[in-house]
Amino acid sequence: MVFTDKAPAPIGPYNQAVLIGNTLYTSGQIALHPETMELILDTIETETKQVMENMKAVLEAAEMTFDHVVKTTIFIMDMNDFTRINSVYGSYFDEKMAPARETVQVAGLPKGVNVEISMIAVK
Repeated sequence: MVFTDKAPAPIGPYNQAVLIGNTLYTSGQIALHPETMELILDTIETETKQVMENMKAVLEAAEMTFDHVVKTTIFIMDMNDFTRINSVYGSYFDEKMAPARETVQVAGLPKGVNVEISMIAVK
């Protein structure tokens, strides 16, 4: 199991990530600030940035970076936000080495957030 206090603590029966061999499976991250556990929902860009910073902290706890990510799943409430979410998300990856990804519009996300992202990374 992987845990860091630099990302939001789990609020249920799950871990921030599970490392099996060289493969890291992360739980979905939402825009909870790890120190205050308050949601960052000012704009879709700041929300997505907080999600990615949370994910960065989880990856670092497993001694990995975004360069190790091979697959991501992005859940969004409104596909009209895709371009703005994608712009922030894309800034964390080298486009030539970007992971495989799916983006899915959903009917609801935890705590009423607009975006949740999970990843698989391999060392």
